[in-house]
Amino acid sequence: MESRDTDWDGVRLHVVTGKGGTGKTTVAAALALALASGGRKVLLVEVEGRQGIAQIFDLPPLPYEERKIAVAPSGGDVYALSVDPEEAMLEYMEMFYGMRRAGRALTKMGVVDFATTVAPGFRDVLVTGKTTEAVRRRGKNGKRVYDAVVLDAPPTGRITRFLNVTQEVAGLAKVGPIKNHSDLVSGVVKSPETAVHFVTLLEEMPVQETLDGVAELREAGLPAGGVFINMVQESQLPRTALDKAVKGRFDVAELALGLKAAGLADGTDAASVAEALADEVVEYARRAALEHDERASLAEVALPSYDLPLLADGVDLAGLYELAESIRTQGAA
Repeated sequence: MESRDTDWDGVRLHVVTGKGGTGKTTVAAALALALASGGRKVLLVEVEGRQGIAQIFDLPPLPYEERKIAVAPSGGDVYALSVDPEEAMLEYMEMFYGMRRAGRALTKMGVVDFATTVAPGFRDVLVTGKTTEAVRRRGKNGKRVYDAVVLDAPPTGRITRFLNVTQEVAGLAKVGPIKNHSDLVSGVVKSPETAVHFVTLLEEMPVQETLDGVAELREAGLPAGGVFINMVQESQLPRTALDKAVKGRFDVAELALGLKAAGLADGTDAASVAEALADEVVEYARRAALEHDERASLAEVALPSYDLPLLADGVDLAGLYELAESIRTQGAA
């Protein structure tokens, strides 16, 4: 399958969110590989301190520095950064106040933890600020250092507050460096250079969180991107058979005859095997019908959607590259 032009021309910051258990970090990593394909340079950032990127790429824990972790298909490099809020705080104090040494003393006293606990929006400003700085950064030649930045962001339930930094620090600072910094971050996050993508499964709770998350983003004036439907399985039965099973019109006797004809069962065994198999088919058909309904619900948000396959062998490096290729060929990168 030939790749087509990306749906996200001009987007430099791809924020990836999703309910826990949907494979958010895996999709973020695959998206970074897909975006880097063809000779581009992409930064993959994580902000939750879980070292999820290192685990997916089978690497030791990442330090607080940008380092190359993978080569993308057809060339291109993926760099990674695990943001440490404490280190980001020190950089912030040095940048705006020239107080890095004093900042280290404050971290030993626990003042940084105290400040970010009392004003959690400040922590979000620090980590999103580090990410948006990478988006804006230019080399000595005047060109952007990274062609794109992918942010493995907090879960869907917290994504709007996490990104809406101007509102979150409004009560903390009306003027000064913190206010100016949050305005700069907000300028990138709310611009056409940013897209917030959602990762979901075709299940009720992840889909509902996605719908709620998209609505909250739009209300806050933040740019909703696409929907990545993860762990999609191809149907093993034709649609007509599924419809029959859901409606209770599954012919067990016919199935028993088919089993006997195929030499898979004989005599009285055929009936009992057919009965058990019919129960499985009905359950499968009901699940398929629910997935169909959830997909229809997702379509109502009118965002581009991308199906990512369920990996039979789990998520290893080979599987990650398979997902990246699927993302690329669908035009998401």
